Amino acid sequence: MASVAAKPAKIDFNKAGGMVAGIVQDAGTGEVLMLGFLNEESYRKTLETGFVTFWSRSRNKLWMKGETSGNRLRVVTAATDCDSDALLFRVVVEGDGLVCHEGTVSCFTKPIEMSNEETR
Repeated sequence: MASVAAKPAKIDFNKAGGMVAGIVQDAGTGEVLMLGFLNEESYRKTLETGFVTFWSRSRNKLWMKGETSGNRLRVVTAATDCDSDALLFRVVVEGDGLVCHEGTVSCFTKPIEMSNEETR
């Protein structure tokens, strides 16, 4: 039986001006590593290469995470949310594993203090 390539999921790039959020999660630990944005071109490039490629809003160009640091994000699985306007990439990090440009594994390292009205 011949295998048939799956069609890429239809992503709704129109809701947020041509961009969708791309959440990156470590496939082994489940830790959320970073959030970036993809347009149609970076989404296609991600599907073609198997490595997460974002659209850099500040530089206005394609940006494969890890292209200079070596900490590339190899996609293990990808999924869209129920509205087809956000993506979740479960990845294996290549290189030394420090995904954040500040030298940490995850970009989510700055806690926000929350007030809890119920404990007052």
